[in-house]
Amino acid sequence: MAILDILNYPDPRLHTVAKPVKEVDANIRRLIEDMAVTMYDAPGVGLAATQVNQHIQLLIIDTSETKDQLQVFINPRIIEKSGVQEYEEGCLSVPGVYESVTRAEIVKVEALDKSGKKFTLIAEGLLSVCIQHEMDHLLGKVFVEYLSPLKRNRIKNRMLKLKRDR
Repeated sequence: MAILDILNYPDPRLHTVAKPVKEVDANIRRLIEDMAVTMYDAPGVGLAATQVNQHIQLLIIDTSETKDQLQVFINPRIIEKSGVQEYEEGCLSVPGVYESVTRAEIVKVEALDKSGKKFTLIAEGLLSVCIQHEMDHLLGKVFVEYLSPLKRNRIKNRMLKLKRDR
């Protein structure tokens, strides 16, 4: 298992639209393991393959306090949404930035698990936010794009300055 490099906003590769996973094989399972190690090390509660420069429809989430309840979503699709909630979000690709974003309160998602078996899940609260946030990555969208152009520009400049200062 390896810790992968996480792309930082405004890296243009974060805007790549992910392709569906054709087959859940050993390579995908190894990527899931590497992504999990990377996410826990960061530390974060969710990570999309796009963020580690793998442009396939794969995301992982673990919102548990104990960090031992990894959920894997391969080729996820939101099939129902209801309600509205505002949540302060952060992102491993935009370190140190937390902003309120409005999203659906409850989502029903369909996906494949790490074995390639199809499942359906109804999520609310933090899990719902995480699913929507990570699925945005698969569409080439970063959460700061929900913010005003002024805020987004400030964040972009801060991220570019951080990169220069390293």
